[in-house]
Amino acid sequence: MSVGVAITLGPADILMVNVRDIVSNHLGLTDIPVKASKDAIVWEERLPRALVAAACGAGLGLCGVIMQSLLRNPLADPFILGISSGASTGAVAIGILGLGGATIGLSGGAFVGALVAFGLVLLLARLSGGGNDRVVLAGVASTQLFSALTSLIIFAFADSDETRGVMFWLLGSLEGVRWDDAALSASVVAAGSLLCLRYARTLDAFTFGDDVAASLGIHVARTRAVLLVTTALITATLVSIAGAIGFVGLVLPHAARLIAGARHSRLIPATAIIGAVFMVWVDAGARVAFSPTPLPVGVGTALVGVPVFIALLARKRRRV
Repeated sequence: MSVGVAITLGPADILMVNVRDIVSNHLGLTDIPVKASKDAIVWEERLPRALVAAACGAGLGLCGVIMQSLLRNPLADPFILGISSGASTGAVAIGILGLGGATIGLSGGAFVGALVAFGLVLLLARLSGGGNDRVVLAGVASTQLFSALTSLIIFAFADSDETRGVMFWLLGSLEGVRWDDAALSASVVAAGSLLCLRYARTLDAFTFGDDVAASLGIHVARTRAVLLVTTALITATLVSIAGAIGFVGLVLPHAARLIAGARHSRLIPATAIIGAVFMVWVDAGARVAFSPTPLPVGVGTALVGVPVFIALLARKRRRV
């Protein structure tokens, strides 16, 4: 419902019935005459963009739930592992320095940078003895390192046009996404969601600590590694497509807990649905509010996410 309504928003005169006809035509269900301009706007531009937005919201919200449960930290989010900063460095290295740009492209560079950052976090955490606090500290160190590298590359090598283009991507942007991006993001998020649902009861045990989980027969180290790698791959894929989108993985798991409770068998799908709907509407608002120049979607999530997070904190304080 949200995707269908969001597609109709914008300067073009597109109605829900037009969206229905265009989608059914492309699925081979009907052959209803539709203007070519409307068909191109809906099928080639707005529909894949809305689907990528939904996948980003669902995936980042899902990763936030997993991170908060594994690390037992209510402020954990997908970017605590330094993945966003690593992706930014990879994208900047491709876009400004031209390292392998013809081979892998901006999104490919972002994905490689995200995996390098995650590998560094795992290495630092292992060298420091492991544990949740070590993972968080390693993520903070990795974030600062790659943020500094990104700033250095922009400051030393970028001209004004390159800086504007890169900064727009770093703030999160769904401009120019196509069906291959929608298919990739949706398939990765769907596979990750199914895997995390399989570990739902295990995650319930993790909320009481590693010792309780181990006493229930759970292989703590292996389970943590599987889920951390899963969240890293989901986040790296989404960041490589849409850039850095903050606050989704931090705020939405808390909102979902108020609705669905703390059991992960309900919390995981609830967070994914809420995240998808949230991102579709934030992207629609960002696309329409400052038309014809769209607002970076990462700015929109922060503008909406901060007040929501403050409201959640105030509500929890009243309960206490």
